[in-house]
Amino acid sequence: MIKSIGRLNLDDYKLIDSQVEKIFVCLSKDKIEEATGLITEMANTQNYFVREELGKRLANYEGPGAMKEVCAKLLDDHIYGIRATALFYFYYSNIDNPEVLLHILSKTVETVRWESEHIIEELWKSHPELMRREMPQWALSPSPKKRAMSMHGMNKIALDSPQFVLMHLEKLVDDEDPEVQEKFVKILIQVGRHRPQHAYTNIYRWLKSGSEDRARLLWDALKVLVSIVARREREEQSNDFWAVTKKAVSDWRKDPSPLVSQMGNRLQQLLQS
Repeated sequence: MIKSIGRLNLDDYKLIDSQVEKIFVCLSKDKIEEATGLITEMANTQNYFVREELGKRLANYEGPGAMKEVCAKLLDDHIYGIRATALFYFYYSNIDNPEVLLHILSKTVETVRWESEHIIEELWKSHPELMRREMPQWALSPSPKKRAMSMHGMNKIALDSPQFVLMHLEKLVDDEDPEVQEKFVKILIQVGRHRPQHAYTNIYRWLKSGSEDRARLLWDALKVLVSIVARREREEQSNDFWAVTKKAVSDWRKDPSPLVSQMGNRLQQLLQS
């Protein structure tokens, strides 16, 4: 029996291969229901690695039968592990067709969250230009999960393309959905750590033209960034992040905008604590 959690060993892979062989035989004989039952039997697991390996192997099927149609139906199954396995099938089937894959992901972000996140992160590595074109459209989606997912993986380009990431975040700075706000804060922290000058310049602009609600959201990111400075002040005094952060706090405290100066004063208290 395959383990329910954790990475797989050689015996686990052998069990998956044996099951996949049975599935392929059933499909080749047009025994669709039997093949579907064998897939769901193994896919109904909490083990992420089983789901991925099963989906990957299903994508290798080249014989007659309706593997694509079977997995398309399984994407709508009521059991999460089965939906996830089907998504991995489509991932590995379309690994060289990222546009098709993104179309599928636009539907699965709502129903197969963790695996969708993993695949989106991989797409940022393999097809960054496509992601740069498509993710800004996701940020405008009526689906909060899709808006949140539009930011996922942007930490991969925060170092080289900070302004692109920040302009994307600007589209979502006033989003009221908690999941979107949580992702916004995480990505903003990453940009701030890698490119503090870019981050603080944009945050200043957002604060100056923003509301109390916007300031509260930005505080969630800024308090983390400033706390890093406060903890490591002695060790990293030559670090650009350290110097830029302290200068931003100092400048903001003297700014005529009440929201900016209040934020500067709150951050100064953190630096001194």
